[in-house]
Amino acid sequence: MMKRNNHMRSSIHFLIGFVLLLVFAPAKAATPAKQNVLFIVCDDLNTHVTPSGYAPIHTPALKQFAAAAQTFQRAFCQYPVCGPSRASFMSGLYPESTGVLNNTADIRMTRPNTISMPQHFKQHGYWTAGVGKLFHTKRHDYGDVAWNKIIRFENDELPIVRAAREKFEAEHGSIEKRSNRRKWRTLMKEVSAKLKGQNAPGYGPSGLTDAQHKDGKNARQVAQWLKQKAYGNQPFFIACGIQKPHVPFLAPNKYFAQYPLDKIIYQPDRPKLWDSLPSTAKVKRYQAFGFELGKENDALRREYMQAYHACISFIDAQIQIVLDALKESGHWEDTIVVFTSDHGYHLGDHFLWGKVSLFDIGAKVPFIIRAPGLTQPGTTSQAMVELIDVFPTLTDLTGLPAPKHLQGSSLRPLLGHPERLGKKKFAYTVVTRGPKLGHALRNQNWRYGKWPDGEELYDLKVDPHEKHNLAEKLESAERLEEFRKILATKQIEAATQKR
Repeated sequence: MMKRNNHMRSSIHFLIGFVLLLVFAPAKAATPAKQNVLFIVCDDLNTHVTPSGYAPIHTPALKQFAAAAQTFQRAFCQYPVCGPSRASFMSGLYPESTGVLNNTADIRMTRPNTISMPQHFKQHGYWTAGVGKLFHTKRHDYGDVAWNKIIRFENDELPIVRAAREKFEAEHGSIEKRSNRRKWRTLMKEVSAKLKGQNAPGYGPSGLTDAQHKDGKNARQVAQWLKQKAYGNQPFFIACGIQKPHVPFLAPNKYFAQYPLDKIIYQPDRPKLWDSLPSTAKVKRYQAFGFELGKENDALRREYMQAYHACISFIDAQIQIVLDALKESGHWEDTIVVFTSDHGYHLGDHFLWGKVSLFDIGAKVPFIIRAPGLTQPGTTSQAMVELIDVFPTLTDLTGLPAPKHLQGSSLRPLLGHPERLGKKKFAYTVVTRGPKLGHALRNQNWRYGKWPDGEELYDLKVDPHEKHNLAEKLESAERLEEFRKILATKQIEAATQKR
């Protein structure tokens, strides 16, 4: 009996001790919540923004965001055209590996089963949503496999088009009538020729409000998702595709007023600039804009630059709406924000207009990232960055496993350490010229270009705008040979098909 009582007392003491341990033991740390992602990517935006050091423009939202984030001054796209660039950074692959070297090709056909960035986040429990231009077109978009929500808006009807339509319908009936459709299409093209650009790229004040533009709708939709917590209890990956400043250069009237034509600033090029450059380095898009190679048209250049800059100030105001909504949602401190563009853009530099160029103005992009707890406010980095680094960076920062196919590098070691230049020594960009490619390599001080009919070499320390090609100089022979060897190695790396 005594033994039984002792056993009972021991059991009771053990239970009491166990209960006390549960009560007074330190609480187990909760699993930290996953970081959210807000990815903002513009279309055809070059480095004419305040954080990139371009003074003549007004981008207060980006200036404020950069003051809270880390800006990378040497960030480059991998292909200076929308479709190939987006296929590249959305997959984390160089264009030679995606197989997308024009705006028609689709990575899902050239490289089946490659997982895209939003698809990867969705597969790992994120609520994914996108607005605007993210993949190149609706046809190229991954759809439900990548997104919980995906929306593409259109501009409201332009006032000049509405007035013409109302007059037409008063005389002929509805434009939807079969007998009226062809006549109306012809008239609409005539009425909106300058703004919509049937032959030359359109530009000018749209007559619409911010909210009537597709980018105004994009920003307001993202703000709505954030404020209404459409993501529920899931971490979110939200991508905001800003369509401007892509042509036509349309923006609400008030943004044009910020840039009087006589205040536009640019540096004219010398007429014989192209005498020392490979012919295939140029692209003839300048003809559609109404220019001639080697000849300046001051009045027309000012008009186009005014319109392009008006578009940038317009989208800056829309970006402010998105960032304000993120703060109001309570997720400012647990959301990684990345801002960039798909490639740069020529505005008469080197007498060129548009994209498809390997000059820095065509390939360099603004790139700003805020990673709470890592980046330091208002810091600037000179490290070499490629857009294919976005995918691995975001997986690293959110703790997700990185797909094995990625060719980019995580920027995490550079975040909060703006003095570091990182392991990446060169940024690599390609573009097609017929069946062949043009290649560019950049490091901290030099840019090398290799074309089917020649080479380029620029000392960026003394010639940051790339106006003096040194490739034909005898003293450049050793440096050229060095770049040729590096390029040969990089080409093999870029085309190596990781699976």
